[in-house]
Amino acid sequence: MTDVRSAPYGSWASPITADLVVAGTVGLSEPMFDGDDVYWLEVRPSEGGRYVVVRRTPDGETADVTPPEFSARTRVHEYGGGPYVVDRGTVFFSNDEDQRLYRQPAGGEPEPITPEGAFRYADGVVDAERGRVVCVREDHTGSDREAVNTICSVPVDGAGEPEVLASGHDFFSTPRLSPDGSALAWLAWDHPRMPWDGTELYVAAVRSDGSLGETRRVAGGPSESVLDPAWSPDGLLHFVSDRSNWWNLYRERDGAIEPLCEMPAEFAAPQWVFRRPMYAFAGPGRLVCAFTENAEWQLAELDTESRALRRIDTPFTDISYVAAAGGRALFRGGSPTEPASIIRLDLDSGETEALRASTGQPVDAGYLSRPEPIEFPTEGERTAHALFYPPTNADFEGPPGERPPLLVKIHGGPTSAASSDLNLALQFWTSRGFAVVDVNYGGSTGYGREYRERLKSRWGVVDVDDCEYAARYLSVRGSADPDRLAIRGGSAGGYTTLCALTFRDVFKAGASYYGVSDAEALAKETHKFESRYLDGLIAPYPEGRELYRQRSPVHSIEKLDCPLILFQGLEDKVVPPNQAETVFEALKGKGIPVAYLPFEGEQHGFRRAENIKRTLEAELYFYSRVFEFEPADEIEPVDIANL
Repeated sequence: MTDVRSAPYGSWASPITADLVVAGTVGLSEPMFDGDDVYWLEVRPSEGGRYVVVRRTPDGETADVTPPEFSARTRVHEYGGGPYVVDRGTVFFSNDEDQRLYRQPAGGEPEPITPEGAFRYADGVVDAERGRVVCVREDHTGSDREAVNTICSVPVDGAGEPEVLASGHDFFSTPRLSPDGSALAWLAWDHPRMPWDGTELYVAAVRSDGSLGETRRVAGGPSESVLDPAWSPDGLLHFVSDRSNWWNLYRERDGAIEPLCEMPAEFAAPQWVFRRPMYAFAGPGRLVCAFTENAEWQLAELDTESRALRRIDTPFTDISYVAAAGGRALFRGGSPTEPASIIRLDLDSGETEALRASTGQPVDAGYLSRPEPIEFPTEGERTAHALFYPPTNADFEGPPGERPPLLVKIHGGPTSAASSDLNLALQFWTSRGFAVVDVNYGGSTGYGREYRERLKSRWGVVDVDDCEYAARYLSVRGSADPDRLAIRGGSAGGYTTLCALTFRDVFKAGASYYGVSDAEALAKETHKFESRYLDGLIAPYPEGRELYRQRSPVHSIEKLDCPLILFQGLEDKVVPPNQAETVFEALKGKGIPVAYLPFEGEQHGFRRAENIKRTLEAELYFYSRVFEFEPADEIEPVDIANL
């Protein structure tokens, strides 16, 4: 044990270094059973952000499946998800470099089964009886039109051309075969809706030749978001719907829709990526599910006949990617003090086993800040939600009478939510003496459809209100220094950051990671999946062009008068680099302290370890100059114009 020393906030020495944040850290997702084997997907910053399919055998041996020259990533909807599926040891995956679908038999090498061309594939399911993979396909062959999405079938041996099974909608997802292969269910939706606005669930019989019979709509519509269709072992179609305001579980039986578990909780997450299920069947009548209440995820088992819900006691507060089979469950689970891991659960004994952790670097609990869920007043006599992390370091405390600087952290999306699992990049700040508040502003998920729709036509207003009120609330209660309030976010969070710095005066500094500065440019230039997203968040375009300009920081640079650091990937197709460059040049010309760090080879979201490290240290250096403290770390200086 060491004596606790008094030192200025921000200057504390911490074992949670930028090197530790990226060293050995991997992203984990999409676990699945294949017989007695378990598979999952890893994203490795140390390998340039490569996506790797990993297998674990019953004897505990873990090995990479996809070879080093392959990266199992799909770019359907740009955000991807669902890049692989396994059937009896054979892995089918989308390769990032050429976006072709590959077949890799157990012990063999990958072989392409789709032709070369401007096609992308995702979210597949193996139709073993007919020798094919049924999946979503995105066709980019037409340069004069937007991409065309369909559900298609791909022969597993690559001997024939893919065949379109369902078309006619702007978007498709989640094709799922019934247990006997006689029916196919899927989701579809059209512009300008996003999948959390309204989707339709369809089902059709599968004919003997593999084509589909008459299509029938089961549920959904323009104002009902249906997600995660799945078949029970006895052939009943289940799904999640927000028809009650909350994403709850339902099923269709004898032509009628039955609620399975009505409660003020969410059994799904927004469908930004393919295949992120929150429930699965562990056997007849046994449904394993995850749900969130007040920003905390829990695991439960639902008896689908009695509809009794049994909560399963686990240490995890963030749970996703639920899979199940034979009385066992798989999921990704994490907590404020334990890193996200692939967890295997025996439902009968309750025993859990961590198969793979996102980081192998343990951190003493004395340096970890635990989140406090807070509910605070905001504009319009409403309340909003956040997770507050106080500065925490076993070796240091702040000087008497001094309050810590506050980082207001904004999640991306904006239709998303803050996570409570261990985030070393966040603990990097709290262990140095910063307070952090992760805001679930109006528009975030996890609090029902009504809360989610607070942002309708109000992006750049409601989110900014809630972030401002969170900072003021924490300042008033004494948890933050009102003269050292900073705001940071990436993508949509970067937009909120820039709006808050431009249109409000509460924040003294900020950091934008690939943030939107020109909402009009985003509406005109972004990819198909999000091309009409702003219709609901701001207004239809071009009819609402003037409102776009009013809500775009780039058109009100004269109002932005506090220091800012910008980080940008130069291959970003979602938010092009010219948006950050425009803001940088404008602030530089105004004499405002500003820094701009562009990164070659990075897209929307940084994946390379060396770049993630650089951004953390550069942001700390920037705040140290702006808030005038001396960091304990040796950091490569940042070129800050006008400072």
